[in-house]
Amino acid sequence: MLVELKSGETYNGHLVACDDWMNIHLKEVICTSRDGDRFWKMPECYIRGSIIKYLRIPDDVIDKVKEDLQLAKMRNRSQSADTGRGGFHRNKARGNITQFSYSSR
Repeated sequence: MLVELKSGETYNGHLVACDDWMNIHLKEVICTSRDGDRFWKMPECYIRGSIIKYLRIPDDVIDKVKEDLQLAKMRNRSQSADTGRGGFHRNKARGNITQFSYSSR
């Protein structure tokens, strides 16, 4: 993926992790200066989300994420269809309590 910073530098590498604040951890990174005349190769880098201008992610990665989300949604629907509204113990709140036999001593 490609990350461009507000300063104009670009980082191109493999995404390892991204958190809620868009802080990004990349591996096998090539950094390009803002003028495009200097390059650095780094084994990994961490980029703070607040300095990111934009991200460029390959289309196949975006398509894969969309497919995974649809599959997860389908699984959740099939699991929730079995329980119905209120779940497994739905009738216990309506007075349908299992009766126990008590033995007298």
